[in-house]
Formats: sequence, structure tokens, C-alpha cells
Amino acid sequence: MNKNELVAKMAEKAGLKKTEAEKALKAFTETVAEELKNGEKIQLVGFGTFEVAERPAREGRNPRTGETMKIAASKSPKFKAGKALKDSLN
Repeated sequence: MNKNELVAKMAEKAGLKKTEAEKALKAFTETVAEELKNGEKIQLVGFGTFEVAERPAREGRNPRTGETMKIAASKSPKFKAGKALKDSLN
């Protein structure tokens, strides 16, 4: 499912126009991104949790040359599905 299909499905289920559903989806994704950037965690009970995973700096190897190199610390978004979402799939 791509973004357009998701917007159409949201509009149908919520009884909204597609433009309204698209605005709602955009507001949701922007809000999640802003809060994660600020180090916050977003919990949607029954659906899941969005949070930031911090990866420490480490040493790695270049697979082509075998030379050791430093890999910088980084942050990445992480989603953990909630129990209700997991149960709905089984």
C-alpha cells in the first residue's frame, strides 16, 4: 500500500474528503518526527510505540579492504508493535 492508497482508505473509513485525510496523515507524520527529534517517545495504546534508538560509536571493518574504521554514533527511529496489533495479525 502506498501513500495515496492509505489516504483513500483513511478517507473512506473516517468519512472525510481525501484532502482532509491527507492533511491528517501529514500532521500525524510531522508530529511524530518532531517529537522523536526532541527525544520524546510516542505511545499509541493498542497500536504501538515510536521511539528513538541510540547507537553508540564503534569500530567496524571495511568489507572490501578489511581495514578498521570508526563508525560514528547515530540515532534511528524505532517502532515496537503493541499487543493488540500483534494479536490482530494472528
